[in-house]
Amino acid sequence: MTFTRRETLSVSAAGALALAARGHAASAAPSPSFVTREGTRLLLGGKPYRITGANLWYAAWLGADADYGDRARLVRELDRLHALGINNLRIMAAAEEGPLKNSIKPGFTRTDGSANPALFDGLDFALAEIAKRGMTAVIVLSNFWEWSGGLQTLLYRATGSYIDMGDPAHPWPAFADATAKVYANAQAMALYRDHVRSLLARRNSVTGTLYAEDPAIMAWQLANEPRPGGSDAAIAANRKAYLDWIAETAGLIRAGAPHHLVSLGQEGTQATNGDARLVAEAHREVDYVTAHIWPLNWSWVKGDDLAGTWPEGRRKVEAYIAAHAAIAEQLGKPLVIEEFGFPRDGEAYAPSASTQFREQYYRLIYDSVEASWKSGGVIAGSNFWAWNGEARTPHSDARFRNGDSAYMGDPPHEPQGWYGVFDSDAGMLEVIRAHIARAAA
Repeated sequence: MTFTRRETLSVSAAGALALAARGHAASAAPSPSFVTREGTRLLLGGKPYRITGANLWYAAWLGADADYGDRARLVRELDRLHALGINNLRIMAAAEEGPLKNSIKPGFTRTDGSANPALFDGLDFALAEIAKRGMTAVIVLSNFWEWSGGLQTLLYRATGSYIDMGDPAHPWPAFADATAKVYANAQAMALYRDHVRSLLARRNSVTGTLYAEDPAIMAWQLANEPRPGGSDAAIAANRKAYLDWIAETAGLIRAGAPHHLVSLGQEGTQATNGDARLVAEAHREVDYVTAHIWPLNWSWVKGDDLAGTWPEGRRKVEAYIAAHAAIAEQLGKPLVIEEFGFPRDGEAYAPSASTQFREQYYRLIYDSVEASWKSGGVIAGSNFWAWNGEARTPHSDARFRNGDSAYMGDPPHEPQGWYGVFDSDAGMLEVIRAHIARAAA
C-alpha cells in the first residue's frame, strides 16, 4: 500500500510516447499452466486470464509454523477468497527487520541480516495452499515504504544511517528522497539481489517444487511502490539508477525463472510527480503496467466529507485510469490496477461502519475493468486492497501492537480496519462477487 501522508499531485495525461515495448523472451515454451503475456493480453492455457484479485500481504506470516502464525486461519481465508472467485493474490515475499519504528517484526531477514527460516517456510505453505485452489500469486520482493523494513532498511544495513517515515524532523519528501538513493548504492543492491536469488533458487518445503518452476507464481514483483524519489530534483538525479535497477533485476529474474512474468509494482504517475514518460520507461523491461489508486491518501477526497468530495475524486480516478491505460496501449502491454483502496464512511475503522462510498469506488474501478474486458482493451484486471477477513483488532484505538497476530490487510503502521474488507462486509462482498461473475461472462 502507499504511504499515509495526504499528498496532492496533479494527474498527468500520458502524452505522446514512442518507446518500444520489450517482450518476455523465455528460453523455452512455458507449460499451459503458467500465466503468460501475448501483447496486451494475459493468457492461461491459451485463454484470456482476467485477474479478479486481492491483496493479502500477510499470507507468509499466517503460513508460518510459529507463535505469530495461524495456518488454520490462512486456510479459512483462502477458502473464503476462493469461494468469492478471487483468482490472484499479491503477497509479500520480503521484510527486513531493522531500526525503523514502523517496520513489522518478524521479518524474512533478522536485524543482523540472517534469514528467518520460519517465515520462508510460511511463504512455502501459503504458495502451496494458493496452488491447491487454482489461484496464482504475485510475490513482492521488497518495499519502498517502511512498514516491512524495505529498501530503507537495506540502505541502513549498507550505510549505518536511516530515516523514519513521518519523522517531524524530516518532513515529506525527505523519506522518499532518502530511500531512492538505494538504487545507486552497490552494497544495498547486492543485499537486495541476494534475497531475489535466494527465492529464485528456493525449493518449496511443502510441495518440493522450485519457485522458479512453480505455476502458482504468476509474477515476481521488484518492490511495492518503488519510486525514483519524492522531490522533482531527486527524481531527476535518480532516474538513471532507478531505470538501471529495473532492467538489471528484471534480467536476473528472467534468467532464473524464464516461465514467469516480471512486474514493477509502481503506482504510476503518482510515483513520478506526474511524469508519464518516466512511467513508460520504467515499464519497458517488465511484462505489464501497474497502477495503484488512493483517493484519500492523495487528498482527492476528504474522509470526513466523502459526500461532498467524492464527485471530484471520481473524476480524478477516471482520469488516472485513462492516463495509465494510454501508457499501456502505447507500450503494447496489459495494465493491472493492482492496488485500490477507499475508507469506510466517515473514515471509521470498525467492521460495523457502513461502506456506501467504498462500494461506489469499487464499482467505478470494476466498471473500468469490465469495459476493457468487453472491448478487448488493455486492462487485464485488478486487486483490491485488501483482505481483512475474520481478523478483528483487540485494541480500542485500532492500532497494531508488537506481538499481535491478528494480521489485516491494513499494515501495522496504519489503523487496523482503515481500508481492509472484512468477512462481514456484506455490501462489499456483493460488489466483488458481482464483478467476478461478469469476468466469466
